Amino acid sequence: MESPLDSIDPDTPFRFACNPGVACFNECCRDLNQFLTPYDVLRLKRGLGLSSRQFLEQYTRRHTGPGSGLPVVTLKPGDPERLTCPLVTPDGCRVYRDRPSSCRTYPLVRVLRRSRESGDVLEEYRLLREPHCRGFDAGGQQTVHEWAADQELRQYNAENDRLLELIGLKARLSSKALPPSLAEQVFTALYDLDLFHTRLTDGRLTKTGAEPMEEARPDEVAMLRFGLEWVKRLLETTFAR
Repeated sequence: MESPLDSIDPDTPFRFACNPGVACFNECCRDLNQFLTPYDVLRLKRGLGLSSRQFLEQYTRRHTGPGSGLPVVTLKPGDPERLTCPLVTPDGCRVYRDRPSSCRTYPLVRVLRRSRESGDVLEEYRLLREPHCRGFDAGGQQTVHEWAADQELRQYNAENDRLLELIGLKARLSSKALPPSLAEQVFTALYDLDLFHTRLTDGRLTKTGAEPMEEARPDEVAMLRFGLEWVKRLLETTFAR
């Protein structure tokens, strides 16, 4: 049976809490197929004090997005049988401050759609009620807006929306997976920012006419935004040929 997803107005209160006092604490950290956005990777590797490459090799697996044809990464399970998150402990998440956006959003699901009338991007939320979760029986009430503020979702949503723009562009250009050499460049620009900077500097990545990388280097978030724009230009140039 599929878990129900109920539409919820952003100003409608819902009851939910997740903490060690809830009977199912840590249960949502197993049986995972956890996708990570580029911003998730940036925050996690920085929070763990690792380079991009160290984090990717130690904690992730690489795939090709079935819908986008773009490279994506998932968390590598800590326990291959129970598919537990490699970052969870009996006391909870050991990277809680930098936990991924999907963990922050839960039990909500954020949905974006484009209005046919105006063309504007509209934000909607669903409430995910999984059978194992006892969080709905605990804690006080809050609205969607209050939950998003408490979980510090604003920056995560803003950076992840940039990725959605890239996915939309790729869908308009081509539905096919990228050739291996192109996929490697895209993967590097989105997820391995340290290597991206090195390879741009030494000329081993395709030039797209974007602004100099030195302007983005001091700030990793700015560098990630640069990488997303760089990938957009690379895809436009490649598929316009």
